[in-house]
Amino acid sequence: MKHGANIYKYAKMLSCADEEIIDFSSNINSYHPKIKLKPTNEMLVKYADNSYLDLKKAIAKKYEIKKSSIALYNGATSAIFELFKTLREKRVYLYAPLYGEYEKAVPKEKKIIKINRFKNLHLKPQKGSIVVFVNPSTPDAKYYNLDKLFRLWKKQNCTIILDESFIEFEGLKSLRNQTESYEKLYIIQSFSKFYSCAGVRIGAVFSNKENVKELLTPMWNLSSFDVEFLTKRLQEREFEPRSKKLHVKNKNELFEILKESNLFTKIHKSDSNFFLTKSKRAKEIFAHLLKHKILVRTCGSFDFLDESYLRFAVKESYSHNKLREALNGILQ
Repeated sequence: MKHGANIYKYAKMLSCADEEIIDFSSNINSYHPKIKLKPTNEMLVKYADNSYLDLKKAIAKKYEIKKSSIALYNGATSAIFELFKTLREKRVYLYAPLYGEYEKAVPKEKKIIKINRFKNLHLKPQKGSIVVFVNPSTPDAKYYNLDKLFRLWKKQNCTIILDESFIEFEGLKSLRNQTESYEKLYIIQSFSKFYSCAGVRIGAVFSNKENVKELLTPMWNLSSFDVEFLTKRLQEREFEPRSKKLHVKNKNELFEILKESNLFTKIHKSDSNFFLTKSKRAKEIFAHLLKHKILVRTCGSFDFLDESYLRFAVKESYSHNKLREALNGILQ
């Protein structure tokens, strides 16, 4: 499964600059105030502090965990791949659909079993296996109360990989505080989604101190610029409340546009910053929007979905108005 839509590919197809395309396929926070970065020659010629102490302090404070519980990587995808290199269990249960890189990250010697979470959510995994769950999920943005499943997984002595990369948009309950009490729990955390910095490649694994010590983390795997940006962003007191306030407004705005278009047979309830939609005319809608330099995410490559599904990320009012105009141009 491909990772999102390729804006550069479609810009070339349309013979336009990539900045001209309104990218509804990218589920990055639309609130992105500027940060003043001061790159210096010293930052370029000196090795960075490979303990990333200041960044870990900022993450620990924000996520209410210990610094010793944080392993940092060059993006969440890198974290996923490195984590699987460490784990020894031979069976991997993927609660699908989910982010496609999980399947790619599973080493060939491990057996993959996919659980359709729409139909078989409470299917019992084999004892001593790995379970992977994204919450809120992708591409449907559903948040699951995992209390019952978490008890089942623990009873089965499973290693749990829980991806909470989209949990912050609506302040939903996290299981980060369970990493000390259950030693086989790993939380994947992307920072690019909520902190609106897709170009900053930093992701993390949260787990207990002993697990973090065993994880493979390459020395100097983060750039000084990325570290400085994320540290400053995390320290901004007003970013989170302002972001969440705008998120509510923009999310409601997008939902009304999709609903009023009368083009979709279903708009999934969303607990994050994107909507999964279903329409018999999905291919037509995608092509029509692309002519208007609007790119959305087709979802036919996700397990248990088909080409009738499209995903729309929450943007700002300007982009939403352009989307409304384009959708209104599709004949009923």
